Amino acid sequence: MPASITRNLITGGAGFVGSHLVDRLMEAGEEVLCLDNYFTGRKANIARWIGHPRFELIRHDVTEPILLEVDRIWHLACPASPVHYQHNPIKTAKTSFLGTYNMLGLARRVGARLLLASTSEVYGDPEVHPQPESYRGCVNTIGIRSCYDEGKRIAETLCFDYQRMHGVDIRVVRIFNTYGPRMLPDDGRVVSNFIVQALRGEPLTLYGEGSQTRSFCYVDDLVEGLIRLMNGSHCGPINIGNPAEFTIRQLAELVRARINPELELVQRPLPADDPLQRQPVIDLARQQLGWQPTVPLERGLDATISYFREAIGA
Repeated sequence: MPASITRNLITGGAGFVGSHLVDRLMEAGEEVLCLDNYFTGRKANIARWIGHPRFELIRHDVTEPILLEVDRIWHLACPASPVHYQHNPIKTAKTSFLGTYNMLGLARRVGARLLLASTSEVYGDPEVHPQPESYRGCVNTIGIRSCYDEGKRIAETLCFDYQRMHGVDIRVVRIFNTYGPRMLPDDGRVVSNFIVQALRGEPLTLYGEGSQTRSFCYVDDLVEGLIRLMNGSHCGPINIGNPAEFTIRQLAELVRARINPELELVQRPLPADDPLQRQPVIDLARQQLGWQPTVPLERGLDATISYFREAIGA
């Protein structure tokens, strides 16, 4: 193998975001080791690359150490939707802490650069709006979302302590709500919930009044941001997300208009600790990475709806 080809390890590489990153790196001619335990990842997401000489698939759980020779580690492994990360909250916390600890140890041993996929959830239910990287967050340390929120916060802590103590080359990205093809139908996140309900002819479920806001970033835009961060010199944390803010009710109406305008909207109680506002400040990404999202919500929804039509046979 020529020395110029970069050897990438992607943890969670068979997942929603990870598989899109696999595609980009493989199409760029790089070597990819995809590591996944298939809790939320699916082999079908990376099936096109199985058997390719530059691709290797490893079934492994990041809470256990692994010895590999790699140049770059893209540490994406962790369930990211409340339905999945609350299924086994202790395992979720272990994935964030032990998984990141193991990957940082690997990066230190082999001199690899590590990118941590952190999350906007480190801001909790924010008292500052929109959220810049300097905001330290408002997280309930004992709530039902804390296994994920606090897990990612300690993962960030580990990264910067490994940088300070051992000189590990790190990149930290805080990912805001992302959507697109390869989301799971039972993902539990709002975009997939609304699309699947609408395709099945069911009422669309709003939690609370639907006045809470989110900022939706299409997966291709996110992956471009990850690549620019990994290739750049800024270690982060850097917000990657779409600063266009929508209420959940607006999203429901967009989905309904595209699939079946006759569907009704039904309200349910708001889940505990559900953030009321979420919108990134992306000035740092614009300045340091030359990055900003390019896919408008309407276009991204059309592509996502097409994917789900085929995925659930609707």
